[in-house]
Amino acid sequence: MTFLFGIILAVFIGISLGLIGGGGSVLAVPVLVYVMGVAPKPAIAMTLFIVGFVSIIGVIPHWKQGNVNFRTAFIFGAATMLGAFLGAKIATLPLITGSFQMILFAVVVFVAAIFMIKKGSQPVKKNSPGELDISLYPKPICKYCWLWMITEGLGVGLLTGLVGVGGGFAIVPALVLLGNTPMREAIGTSLVIIILNSGAGFIGYLGHIPLNWNLMISFTIAASLGIIGGAYFSRFVKPRQLQRGFGYFLIAVATFVLFQNRNKFYSSYSPQQHPIRQEQHY
Repeated sequence: MTFLFGIILAVFIGISLGLIGGGGSVLAVPVLVYVMGVAPKPAIAMTLFIVGFVSIIGVIPHWKQGNVNFRTAFIFGAATMLGAFLGAKIATLPLITGSFQMILFAVVVFVAAIFMIKKGSQPVKKNSPGELDISLYPKPICKYCWLWMITEGLGVGLLTGLVGVGGGFAIVPALVLLGNTPMREAIGTSLVIIILNSGAGFIGYLGHIPLNWNLMISFTIAASLGIIGGAYFSRFVKPRQLQRGFGYFLIAVATFVLFQNRNKFYSSYSPQQHPIRQEQHY
């Protein structure tokens, strides 16, 4: 029953990706940890595989419509891949406990949720086709935009490797503001970058942690079916309203994760307790 419930949740993870273009990793990590009983480190690695594979399916319609700039994806993605690989390697160190990763995950999710709520609450402006309403995003100092892109790419990649969050909420504005990329193209290109991120982070974990391949493949198939359904239903719903509602849901997820790790946050600093032993609590 637990496995079946987890698979159903995996379908909803795919639906969220299809409806709003993100949220897969944000949902997959807590489902794997708190529903399926997977330890945080393997759960994050499995999430990278799941989200990366499902994003391949999600990028196909954008590619067919000509909304993917592979040159920009590989330039920006090179920095994010390096960051993701380094983040994964750092995460495999004994000093980085599963509890620390989950707490950092909750903080990142909370920030992303606030961002989505603010974006969803703003009045809709009538922009011309291909134009992006970037009033929410700060205007960067674009004298060295390429340097800003590399710096943000490394930061997004590090978070991806450490906590499994794809960073789509940060990639799209970076492509628009720093890379001068049209909105439609930025969304499609960001999926390619997420694929590269996830692949690099997953490789960084390989050989250092145990992986439940059967569960990972089952989740991937279920989420892939979900993203197809989500892409279909996205024609009938307003994305801004979805983003706002999903943002409040993410706050609840982040609060739950922090609550679950309230005691482990303090015990992880105890010199009498070896960090690796804390993984056994999951």
